[in-house]
Amino acid sequence: MKRHVGRVIRILLLLVIVAALVLFARAVNWHLTWRAIRATSPVVLAAAAAVNLASLVLKGVRWWIFLRPIGVTSLGLAIRATFAGAGLNNVLVANGGEAARVIFVARAAHVPSERVLATLALERLFELVGYIVLLALGVTFLSLPHALERTRPVAIGALVVVVALLIYLVRHPEKAELPALEGEGLLRRAKTYGKNFLRTLTGISTAGRFAASLAISVAAWMLQVATYALTAQAAHFDLSLVGTIAAILAVNIGFALRATPGNVGVFQVMYAVTAAAFGMDKDMATGVAFLIQAQQILPVTLLGLAAAPHLLFEKRRKTARPDNVLPGEPAPSGDY
Repeated sequence: MKRHVGRVIRILLLLVIVAALVLFARAVNWHLTWRAIRATSPVVLAAAAAVNLASLVLKGVRWWIFLRPIGVTSLGLAIRATFAGAGLNNVLVANGGEAARVIFVARAAHVPSERVLATLALERLFELVGYIVLLALGVTFLSLPHALERTRPVAIGALVVVVALLIYLVRHPEKAELPALEGEGLLRRAKTYGKNFLRTLTGISTAGRFAASLAISVAAWMLQVATYALTAQAAHFDLSLVGTIAAILAVNIGFALRATPGNVGVFQVMYAVTAAAFGMDKDMATGVAFLIQAQQILPVTLLGLAAAPHLLFEKRRKTARPDNVLPGEPAPSGDY
C-alpha cells in the first residue's frame, strides 16, 4: 500500500513538473533564444567544456581518496567510473548512474560492492558539503534574489549538521553499528551487507581525507562557476559573477533529485528565472542555459558511455593486500 501511494505521489509530482515546463516553454521567445545560441563563440564554448571536464576529473580524484583505503588504488579507474556514472546520469532519471559507478568499480577491482558503496556515499556527501558551503557563503555575503535569500537559515543549519556528522564519523567510528536482526536468508545477508557498509564508512573516515575532499569539493564548484561564466561570455550574455553564482545555486537547489534525464527543462527554467532577477533577458538566458547543458552533457555523455562497456567487462584485479584492510580487521589470507 505504501509503495503504491509513493508511486502515485511521484507520478503526480512528475506531471506538475511537466506542466510547469510546458507553461515556461510557451512563454519563451524561441527566436531570440536561437539567436543567442547562434551568436556563440565556439572557441570560448570549447574552453567552458574543457573546464567542466576538469571539474569532473576532480570529482574522480575525490572519490579515489576514499577508494584507496579499500584497495582500489587506480586513479584512472576512479576517474573513468566517475565519467561513466555522469554519462549515465545524463540519460537516466534519479541519478541512476551512481549505482552503475558502484558496479563498475566492484567488478573491475574485485572489491565487495558494499565497500565501494560506502566510499561513494562519502564522495557524494562531500559534493553536497561543497554545495552547502557555497550556498551558506552566498546567502551570507552576496546580494541574491529573495528566493535564495530565504534559504539562509536552511543553509546555515545544513552546514552545522554536516560538520557535526563529519566530526562524529571521525571521532566515534566504533559506534556505527547496526542493531541485532533476527532471521535467515535475505534478512541475514542484508544485515551483513549493512554491517560491512558501516564498518567501511567509518573505517575510511579520517580528518586528513575529509580535509582533502573538502578542498577538492570547493575547487570543483569554483570550476563550475567558471564553466557557467565562460558559457555566458561565449554567448555575449553579460551576467555578473554574483548572478552566475546565484544561477548555480538555483539550478542545483534540488541537488540529488532529478525529475528528468540530465535535469533538462528544469535547468533552463531555474537559470532563466534567476538571470531575469538580475535584469537579464529571459529568452537569451534560456539560450545560454541550453548552451551550458549542451557543453556539460554531450562531451560527458559520449566519454561516459564510451567508458561504460570497458569498465563492465574489464578483467577483475586481485586486491587482497594489506592496504585494503581497515582498522580492526584481520589481514586477508587469500583472494579477496
